Amino acid sequence: MSEAKAEAEGTAKPKRPWWRYAIEVGLIAAVFFGVRAYQTRDAPRGPAPELSASTLDGGSFALAPQSGPVLVHFWATWCGVCQAEEGNIDSVAEDHSVITIASQSGAPGDVSAYLRAHELGFPVINDPTGAIAHRWGVHAFPTSFVVDPDGQIRNVEVGYTSTFGLRGRLWLAGL
Repeated sequence: MSEAKAEAEGTAKPKRPWWRYAIEVGLIAAVFFGVRAYQTRDAPRGPAPELSASTLDGGSFALAPQSGPVLVHFWATWCGVCQAEEGNIDSVAEDHSVITIASQSGAPGDVSAYLRAHELGFPVINDPTGAIAHRWGVHAFPTSFVVDPDGQIRNVEVGYTSTFGLRGRLWLAGL
């Protein structure tokens, strides 16, 4: 049946007014931003918490004033979203300062085996008990912090972030 004929017979589905769409979009945005605010409720703002530890490859890392911004990335081997994002982190680590913290993912040997199996080269600090994640207010994985050269947290992102998004946040923190 044509739309004009359906309207003439009174069987046409009434069109929703534009403001109904606006309300729905507003509600979706409110839920999105509300969940994001809840997930980052304990994340530090301003000066980054102390971070000094040994990496899995035997090196050491200390978050100190740098020549450029640093990506501090919390993840877990059991996290599906982290697995989807690990290629992005590996790509960014090729040309930016990145430190990752494998939280609640087992012994150092388990995390090292995971890195080898997934052919990942980014530097990792093992956090088997989640103590570092707790100190940084991390409640969900993955969580990424962009720390500017002066040690100030410029961005906190929970969940999947694209390579472009990560590079853009690092670029902005370096301005």
